[in-house]
Amino acid sequence: MRLIKRLSGFLSIVSIFTLLSACESNVNTTKNGNDVKEIKIGVTLYKQDDAFISSITKNIEQIAKERENEGKYKITLNIQDAKGSLNNQSNQVDKFISQDYDVICVNLVDRTAAAMIIDKAKSANKPIIFFNREPVEEDMMRWNKLYYVGADAEQSGEMQANIIINAYKKDMHKIDRNGDGKIQYVMLEGEQGHQDSLIRTEYCVKTITKSGIELEKLADDTANWQSAQATTKMTQWIKTFDDKIEVVFCNNDEMAIGAINALDNLNITKNRPLIVGIDGMPEALLAVKNGTMSGTIINDSKKQASAILNIAYTLVTNGNMSLIEGLEKGKYIKTSHAEVTIDNVDLYLENNNKIE
Repeated sequence: MRLIKRLSGFLSIVSIFTLLSACESNVNTTKNGNDVKEIKIGVTLYKQDDAFISSITKNIEQIAKERENEGKYKITLNIQDAKGSLNNQSNQVDKFISQDYDVICVNLVDRTAAAMIIDKAKSANKPIIFFNREPVEEDMMRWNKLYYVGADAEQSGEMQANIIINAYKKDMHKIDRNGDGKIQYVMLEGEQGHQDSLIRTEYCVKTITKSGIELEKLADDTANWQSAQATTKMTQWIKTFDDKIEVVFCNNDEMAIGAINALDNLNITKNRPLIVGIDGMPEALLAVKNGTMSGTIINDSKKQASAILNIAYTLVTNGNMSLIEGLEKGKYIKTSHAEVTIDNVDLYLENNNKIE
């Protein structure tokens, strides 16, 4: 009997020791001797070499360091590149779950596959923050621990239209070179099925038409957000339409730069069309400054990165989600934009030495 009691006491001590050890494994000690808990955030990207996505991830890393310097939590970030492969992304999510990450941030390879990823995370009780590529509303309603961070795509399309509307009002003949009372245009679209691409295109065209300016579409095609593909498409259009193209609308700056490259490669110096983009990337700002682009729309990657970190941090620390700035319907944060033209580009170039 005494042996059983002694054994029971010994097992109790072992259990307590094991529990303490487990607790200590999630605690780190700062330089000043204070203990801090660890927050583990897994991030999977559709393509890390996408300029705008790269900008978001750089800002996430920077903001995480700033939060960590506050000394309350150690933030571990694991950023993985799915390289456009749904299979890669699915495996990355599995790995984050198996390694007990607190929050998983997903830049979807395929919007139609959101449900599969959601079900994995839900089974493991791991919250997901989708960003840049928005799942359909039906998928977002599948669970109460799903969030989305992106931009107001309608606004970006409207603002892109405003740049051309204002330029038309200022000097109609500079755009309507053939004097037929309408704007002949081509549209370089992002990725098929991407909500921002569809909405930017729709609201750009709709806004100009509502202003009373007539449009005539010469051509449109997807270039998948990529400069090289845009250069190829634009080169073909120039050979087909020559100088009839008066405006080139681009769903993002990478494609706008591609359109500029096509014009430069063909040594076209006169009667160049007006080119507008979206994102406010450094190269585009310089193009606006030197006049090869008429304008771009700032898509604030820093605000989006901050929103992603705020949601993740609040979730893990059991904070009040209702206090998160800009959170709508308890699930969505969509940041606003700003128009950039030659009139105000210097203001944005001044901050170009900072992470965009």
